[in-house]
Amino acid sequence: MADTSNTPDTRTPAQIEADIKRRRDVLADTLDEIGVRVHPKTIVGDAKAKVASSVDHTLGKAYVGVNRVVSDVKGQFVDDEGAPRMERIVPVALVAVGVVGLLVLGSRRGKGRKG
Repeated sequence: MADTSNTPDTRTPAQIEADIKRRRDVLADTLDEIGVRVHPKTIVGDAKAKVASSVDHTLGKAYVGVNRVVSDVKGQFVDDEGAPRMERIVPVALVAVGVVGLLVLGSRRGKGRKG
């Protein structure tokens, strides 16, 4: 900023008043903006927006990861033409039936001891 203490002010009183009014309006706008920024509702709204954005980003990454895993698993049981690979499906199905059978037998035995 230039040192204007030694130079005379050549503005008219109307120009000085207009300058003061303009600066007052700018200051009022700045104070209004600061008031909005520090208002609790604005702070909470900004925090909610950040959390929502973070959750959306996390969910998007999770979706991509799950989609990749599903595609990898599907690739294990379906060939490139989309036909099922029976040599892989049958053993998995047999293991699943065996696990379910063991669970059913275990739950029946547990119920029989209580009665």
